[in-house]
This record gives sequence, structure tokens and C-alpha cells, in this order.
Amino acid sequence: MAGIYLHIPFCKSKCPYCNFFSVASLKTGLVFLEALYREIGIQKDYLGAQKVKTVYLGGGTPSLLGPSQLSGILEKISSVFPVEQNAEITMEANPDDITLKNLSEWLKSGINRLSIGIQSFEEDDLRYLGRIHTGEQAERSVQLARDAGFSNLSLDFIYGMPTLSYDAFRSNLEKAVDLHIPHISAYALTIEPKTAMDVKIRKQQTAGPDEEKSVSQFRFLMQYLGSHNYEHYEISNFCLPGMHSVHNSSYWSGDHYLGLGPSAHSYNGSTRQWNVSSISRYADLIGSGSPHFETEFLSPSQKYNEYVMTSLRTIWGTNPDHIRKIFGEKAASHFMAQAHQYLENSYILEQNGIFTLSDKGKLFADRISSDLFLDTD
Repeated sequence: MAGIYLHIPFCKSKCPYCNFFSVASLKTGLVFLEALYREIGIQKDYLGAQKVKTVYLGGGTPSLLGPSQLSGILEKISSVFPVEQNAEITMEANPDDITLKNLSEWLKSGINRLSIGIQSFEEDDLRYLGRIHTGEQAERSVQLARDAGFSNLSLDFIYGMPTLSYDAFRSNLEKAVDLHIPHISAYALTIEPKTAMDVKIRKQQTAGPDEEKSVSQFRFLMQYLGSHNYEHYEISNFCLPGMHSVHNSSYWSGDHYLGLGPSAHSYNGSTRQWNVSSISRYADLIGSGSPHFETEFLSPSQKYNEYVMTSLRTIWGTNPDHIRKIFGEKAASHFMAQAHQYLENSYILEQNGIFTLSDKGKLFADRISSDLFLDTD
């Protein structure tokens, strides 16, 4: 089984903390769509004969495109790839784009899961993050989606920003739980180099994230959602039973996926490739028949490292028997030797031969994973 990711690189305005490739204009919309249609045809053999079980429209802000444009993209995908009848088809949407008319059209096009970029219900936080919707719009967008017939909903939240008090963060989570949201993604505010927020912080024009607050709020996030029957199935993702994101889970389990659109990434088990991060360059290269992506051939050590990094972040964990079977005894022995110190201090837990991070280990997931890596030199 495989997945398809479509990067829709348009936004109404650029959030100051975001470093994903996007442009705050729809002027190149038709150029992009023409190139995207061509790329779909060019990449028709990338996944071989694998059935497509998930399609994910991300960005950017896919909900900025017209319903007929979104429907056309999905129809093109289905005409070229063997998409399963009950495939999970997710679209990211902002609250200010959610209307009953749009929702009805999205459902008709085949979209059956919405990931809504709430970030916070608090006005101070939304202003700090440069979001253009209000807390009231955020709550209303959820109700509208439910009224239109969407039951598979995910909300995105950000924590750790200086404006977000502990009481406000609790209130954000309480609202999500009270709304019976089946899936919640929550991310610590991270300041990426050269973003607008990075520049403002360095110029002391605004305050940056508070690391101590981020850690404390992450601990509360795990405790609070866990007490309300949410499964913490990946570092940043929580869901009610059976409601995990099938698409995102495929990334962490090593499934193959095709990325379409500028800056999109693809993986076929042997290589990783990524498209150019420019709409004009992307369109020009596709129009000329030249490669519009770069390719990296993964070594056995790189594949091992990726397996450890992604699997350890999830409740399904890392399996040394799988390492032994795929990467050899030397890699399995290395993993066991390096994991020993983290087992002793309970940063890693072992049950039935599967290794997972404990709650305190999740605070140091990146460092722990890197200590388990093989040298790729």
C-alpha cells in the first residue's frame, strides 16, 4: 500500500513562524495546476502497481483553491493511480476558508478527512502567530464541518509561545475534548532560521518561545489527553481509539509515498527525492521535460537510521528482530547496546521485544534516536 501527498503552495498570508514552501498569492495558480497535472502523468509509474490507500492535500493552504480545482486534482489522481475505494483523503484547511458551501463541495470531491489549522482558540496567541482567523471562527469551523457531514476531523495546536498561559492551554485542550475531536496534533513552537519570526526575535521586536514552558505544557498535554482516552500514538499526535491518521502513520512505518507539487518529497524504499521549491522553476522544468527533482540513494545505514528515528516516535515502537532481518546482526547488536543505557534509566521501555519511548523519553526523542544511529560515513 502507498500514499500520495500533494503540496498546494498558496496562502492568504505567510505565518511568521512557518518555513514550509508557500507564497502569499494565487497569481501563479493556473501555472501551478497545469504543471501539477503534467507531473501526475510523469510520475504514474513511481509507485509501481501498489494500491493507493491515502491521499493528502497539504501546503500551504489547499482550502484556498476552488472546489472545482480540488475536485479536478483528485479526479486526475484517480484516473492515473489505483486509488482504493475507501481511501483516506485528507485536506488541510484554515478556519476562515470553512463554509457550508465549501464543505459540501469538498465532500462531493471525495475528501473525507479535514485537518483544521486552529493553533489556538485564544486571540492573543493567534495575533502572536500571525493567524488571520479568530477563536470564534475556529470553534465555528468545527461545528460547520460536523453539520456538513465530516466526522473524521483533526485539529492542529501550537504550544510554548510566550502568549500562551497554562490556563489558556488547558482551555484549548478542554474545548477540543468537549467538541469530541477524534484527532489532535500539537507541536511546540520552533523558530526556524530566516523565518520572519526568527528575524523579529533576533531584533528583540518580539519574545521567543519559552523552553521550560514548552516542556511543562508538553507534559500536561500527554497527561490531559491520556486521561480523556486519547492514544498518544506519535510524539505530536493523539487520537481516540481507531482514529489515527493513516497517511501520516505510513511515513512512520516506512510505506512508500509519492509527493507531487513544488518542494514535495517522495520515497520508494530505495531512494528519496524532493521537488524544486519554486513554482516557476517547477513549471518550467516539467514543461521542458527536464528532471524537476533531486534524488538521494539511501545506504543501508541511512535506511536503518530512518527506521529507528521514525519507529521510536510511535506506540508501535522499534523491533530489534526487524532490524536483524532487514539490516543484519551487526545493526541489531548496535541497537541493543546503545539502547541499554536508556532502558536502565527508563527513557526507553521494552515489552514483548518492542522498544518504545517512555513519557520522559519523549522529551528527548531526537537525542535518543541519534544515539542509536549507525555511522553513515
